[in-house]
Amino acid sequence: MKSLSLILALGIFALPLTGCVVNPVTGKSQLSVMSPEQEVAAGAQNYVPAQQSQGGQYTVDPGLTAYVQRVGKKLAAVSDRPDLPYEFVVLNNDVPNAWAMPGGKLAFNRGLLIYLEDEAQLAAVIGHEIVHAAARHGAQQQTRNILMGAGVLLAGIAVAEKSPEYGALGAGALAVGSQAWQAKYGRNDELESDEVGMKYMAKAGYDAQAAVELQEIFVKLSEGRNTGFIEGLFASHPPSQERVAKNRQHATKYPGGVRNKEAYQKAIAQLTKDKKAYENYQKAQKLAGEKKYIDAMAYVDQSIAQQPKENLFWEMKGQLFLQQDKTNEAVTALDRAIQANPGYFKPYVFRGIAYNQLKKNDLAEKDLLTSQRYLPTQIAAYYLGEVSSAKGNRAQAAKYYQQAAEGGGEIGEAAKGKLGKLQ
Repeated sequence: MKSLSLILALGIFALPLTGCVVNPVTGKSQLSVMSPEQEVAAGAQNYVPAQQSQGGQYTVDPGLTAYVQRVGKKLAAVSDRPDLPYEFVVLNNDVPNAWAMPGGKLAFNRGLLIYLEDEAQLAAVIGHEIVHAAARHGAQQQTRNILMGAGVLLAGIAVAEKSPEYGALGAGALAVGSQAWQAKYGRNDELESDEVGMKYMAKAGYDAQAAVELQEIFVKLSEGRNTGFIEGLFASHPPSQERVAKNRQHATKYPGGVRNKEAYQKAIAQLTKDKKAYENYQKAQKLAGEKKYIDAMAYVDQSIAQQPKENLFWEMKGQLFLQQDKTNEAVTALDRAIQANPGYFKPYVFRGIAYNQLKKNDLAEKDLLTSQRYLPTQIAAYYLGEVSSAKGNRAQAAKYYQQAAEGGGEIGEAAKGKLGKLQ
């Protein structure tokens, strides 16, 4: 939502240049727009919204997140900034990606973990991301952006919508995907994170050769034009033969370490078991985008049969029912989505829309406000305007329509039309 982006952007621009600070990893002085304390505060402020915008936390198997956290804490303890308030989450997102926010807030997509073979390769990913946080790469990118007049790194969460009418939303609406948080690190930052990440791996007892293998996997996949990787991990961490060669050179400095393949495969066993269910879900998304809703429903039903605990499957089923004007059935499916993961914003939006269509305004308002607490979106603001208008609260409706209008696009235009009728 543009208003949220603007608030965060202005907040960052309001920060004074703090002058020279010491890079904890290199020991060199560098100009920074953010103090270490401001880094931590910025990461804490943006961490949860970024998670929400990218599928929310993966909840089907909490043990996987606990496993990633154990490996992450082991690496953080041997990093150059062990006292950062590190956090590690697994996101419920098919796109292969991982990212680190300033202040040690890290995330790893479900869609990336399925490609890794053992714990050492996981350690290579985590170690690399920890270096981005420890070496203050996010803060440095922010400083470069401001000095170059190129905008801000912490620009908030932009949520794209297609139409204010629920029938035209499409199952792919509320398009909050992999791009909500992705720092475009420079070549030197990437190489530094590779090198120092391998040092962290070795200090934690892992085989640094896994970092070489990791880059080889990424290069192979990029050459194969794997769209998910190109849109996800490759957009912020571009692979190259140069990185493979340098990692191979750095690996010679370290003795062999543990791989823990059996432990890793056990940790991702549920993901492996559910792989077909997520593939069917992706097919359903594609078909829904083509407005083949009945065919999409068939794939979603297969996904649910394979893994009934996955909230994303129930959420899509609810959206597909909305497309077919089966509003009561949509509410039932969205109930299941919320039961499966009550801490994710998206099904509240769609259930709120469904309740609005059923003229259950109090229930609609409750759901839409709940969604806004997790992640403010333009579409929720629009429908809160609808609810307020139906309740006869013209002033409140105008406020919500104004918020939606600021987001631009078709919804923004529709909101402006509603505002005009209120005047």
